Amino acid sequence: MAGNGGRGRGGRRPTLEEVAARAGVGRGTVSRVINGSPRVSDATRAAVEAAVAELGYVPNTAARALAANRTDAIALVVPEPETRFFAEPYFSDMLRGVGAELSDTEMQLLLIFAGSDRERQRLAQYLAAHRVDGVLLVSVHADDPLPDLLAQLEIPAVISGPRSAAESLPSVDSDNYGGARSAVEHLLSRGRRRIAHITGRLDVYGAQRRVDGYRDALREAGHPVDELLIVPGDFTDEGGRRAMTTLLSRHPDLDAVFAGSDVMAAGARQVLREAGRRVPDDVALVGYDDSAIARHMDPPLTSVRQPIEGMGRAMIDLLLTEIADRRPAASRGADRHQAVLPTELVVRASS
Repeated sequence: MAGNGGRGRGGRRPTLEEVAARAGVGRGTVSRVINGSPRVSDATRAAVEAAVAELGYVPNTAARALAANRTDAIALVVPEPETRFFAEPYFSDMLRGVGAELSDTEMQLLLIFAGSDRERQRLAQYLAAHRVDGVLLVSVHADDPLPDLLAQLEIPAVISGPRSAAESLPSVDSDNYGGARSAVEHLLSRGRRRIAHITGRLDVYGAQRRVDGYRDALREAGHPVDELLIVPGDFTDEGGRRAMTTLLSRHPDLDAVFAGSDVMAAGARQVLREAGRRVPDDVALVGYDDSAIARHMDPPLTSVRQPIEGMGRAMIDLLLTEIADRRPAASRGADRHQAVLPTELVVRASS
């Protein structure tokens, strides 16, 4: 139920009853208009909205949320250390998309880090108290217990990328497989034949799919897959440096590298430079994300663009749909939505 929230003339707050009297309708009709109910005629809605504007009435959203058993709050949960969140453009781009899509709603966004066991325990207690209407989970690993906890608590949730092919929660992801294929096919078209891959963390399903795309692109072009040319990274600059050092020790004759993120590509680029390898003359380099890092590298980095802001927007759209659907989780399992957004290869001087 809506209550008194604004200040009318003379400093007094107009009441819902005064709005109803001015519009010539009942109190319940005013409440339905304010709450966006479709069960109101256009003429009645116009009369109520005019009365609201004339009196300066502002709905009490806190009271309305309480009556509807709502908090009007969404948590963006990042199960990573804060240092990684602020170091990688992926997270800031995701947050930008989420914030932009929420800007036209009355929802508040809470940013919560859960990178340690203690933080996860504190988050579990917070969520068990149902202090948010829904949760966005970003950067989820295969063994992360948070998605299962949300399912047990029946809190609507959307994750940025499924944990596996059998994901049960709604998710939004980019086409990791297709993006990786396009990167390798591009390198092959430039005459590169000893193409290495620095992977992301392989407990992340999206990183696994990029490896699949890398392998299939080579096989379909008639090139054998050399497992020694695949080295795990961790999406960090230091991880890219370590992987590139390993690759050069194994295959000093490699002529191309596909890195699973722009951040790792930057680390790899530094090692190549220290080893006297010219990019792209000696070694072509392709990254993933098409972040600001790619544009500012020397030479500018060819990268697979994934629509990270668009993914954030899509996650909010999907979560709001989940929140509006009040059916028990078990009865709507078949309706789980898995959205996959397209990627695009942006070619620059590094390849």
